[in-house]
Amino acid sequence: MRSGITITHRGPWSVVAFDGDLDLATGPGLRQAVVGLVADGELHVVVDLTMTDFVDSVGLGMLVAATKRVRTHDGTLVVVCPEARLRRLFAVTRLDRALTLVDTLDEALALAPEGI
Repeated sequence: MRSGITITHRGPWSVVAFDGDLDLATGPGLRQAVVGLVADGELHVVVDLTMTDFVDSVGLGMLVAATKRVRTHDGTLVVVCPEARLRRLFAVTRLDRALTLVDTLDEALALAPEGI
């Protein structure tokens, strides 16, 4: 399956929209996108998984690593995940407790980033 990453800026947020399966082959690209944003001083990140149908353990690990990177720089990372099947994956792995998950991009953008 094809995958792609698009980065846009909406107010204080950098939105990383991921399209495709988040797995061993594509996960490092997502993490690198977030690392690049943090290096550029963009510390409030939304990872939008609206166009994602599959996430494996490597993809989950990349989301955790990206969250840790942002948080160590006093930033905020929010994951948009409207797919019920993927939400169950986050719940089963208990990552729903470690990550900020929302259903829509508008919901993510309405959150006040920490430090702003």
